[in-house]
Amino acid sequence: MAITTPALLFPAISLLLLAYTNRFLTTGQLIRGLSANARDGKVPKASKQIRSLKKRVSLIKQMQIYGVVSLILCTISMFFLFLELNFLGEVLFGLSLISMTLSLFIALVEISISVNAINYELEGIKKFSRSHKKDEKNQNDENHDEDEDKININKEKKSS
Repeated sequence: MAITTPALLFPAISLLLLAYTNRFLTTGQLIRGLSANARDGKVPKASKQIRSLKKRVSLIKQMQIYGVVSLILCTISMFFLFLELNFLGEVLFGLSLISMTLSLFIALVEISISVNAINYELEGIKKFSRSHKKDEKNQNDENHDEDEDKININKEKKSS
């Protein structure tokens, strides 16, 4: 294997670590906002959010750890390839790929939790939205009118 093969991972790993850091910062901002709202007494029943955010922070930490380990193994792999210790270089490069793969799988889990949290928030907004309540009431009124029309049609058919 050439020394340039592990070097191909450097841009990918760097971009992933940047993305992971952005996810961490965004989650940190959410937690700080939730904390400020809790101090002001504006957070009703936040335990589900807290569990989700704790899990996300833990997963992001694991993503970052495996990403950094991947970068370190990749660097050491290049060093061994430079010293022409090909077997060690190849083994470490393989371990680097495994570490990167673990990081990506954990990222998928974290993204799933994040999407579920967003959907939960959207349901909460939908529940408390005045326009949604108005739309829901109009829909219920329309369904009620359709049901009355069907009853009237059935009564007309029976009487004729």
